[in-house]
Amino acid sequence: MSEEGDVAVEHMASEGLDSTPTVCLAPGPTEGVAYPLKVTYCGACSMPFEYCEYSGMADACRVWATEHAPELLEGLNVDDKDDEGDEGDEKKKSRRGGRGIVKPKVEKKKPEGNGKVTLLREPRGKKSVTVIKGLAGFDIDLKVAAKTFSQKFACGSSVRGTDEIVIQGDVKDDLFDLIPAKWPAISEENIEDLGEKGDKKK
Repeated sequence: MSEEGDVAVEHMASEGLDSTPTVCLAPGPTEGVAYPLKVTYCGACSMPFEYCEYSGMADACRVWATEHAPELLEGLNVDDKDDEGDEGDEKKKSRRGGRGIVKPKVEKKKPEGNGKVTLLREPRGKKSVTVIKGLAGFDIDLKVAAKTFSQKFACGSSVRGTDEIVIQGDVKDDLFDLIPAKWPAISEENIEDLGEKGDKKK
């Protein structure tokens, strides 16, 4: 060893540290095995042959192996019992997934309109939103109406509940003109302004 190495070992010994070199514990080559290993992959499932039984394509793997690698077919553990088990698993999957069961559609109850569309301004912090109720009573699709309002006023608009549309901003005055123009079944007499919800606290 060089002088620096001797000094380092002495220093480690004086510190109470183990000065013996570490030994690599990685496994070495196994006797009787030729390296590098040659792994043959199945042409049907693209997995090594040991895993063909787990691929879910056992029949295709068996056909491919009989044509291209019959010597490896002996190690392939796929028989008819496993196929029947796979079919049972598929049945379980279809039952558990819920695709086989058709759920009856439940129609949403349309709110019975009293022939009125109400507009209400709600404060939200420093800003406010406009709430429209009663459009569903006139058989108007609320999602389409919300999209129309958001495009017209260049703001956010969403459906809340079964018969309520919330528009960001105070657009009540514009709605008195837009609603009768877009939906002629609603006249200006059918639109009611409820003012502002709650009092502002200072």
